[in-house]
Amino acid sequence: MSKRVRLCREDDIPDFCAQGFDPERHGFDTIFVVRQDRDYFAYADVCPHYGDTSLPWKKDEYLDAAGDNIVCAAHGALFNIRSGLCTSGPCKGESLRPIPVICEADGYLWITLED
Repeated sequence: MSKRVRLCREDDIPDFCAQGFDPERHGFDTIFVVRQDRDYFAYADVCPHYGDTSLPWKKDEYLDAAGDNIVCAAHGALFNIRSGLCTSGPCKGESLRPIPVICEADGYLWITLED
């Protein structure tokens, strides 16, 4: 069974920034969305190096200082924003788990969660 979850308005995420979300109300962010221009990329907030390590060093700090890569603060791994592929670090060649994100005409971002 799947359920659609509304995350936020598109413009709630500043350009070239990322934001974490807790759509299943676990008490911590389990997914994050990166905005580049008008493109949005969502991933599970788990580093593939260790299966339970969250990526940011603090809330919503998913990108490196230049805003060019997703970074795992625990392991130093760098990931391509568009593909989620690890390009540097201990999990090189592995990928973040993508979450399909939908930009609706009403200006909201949605994801579909699978049970």
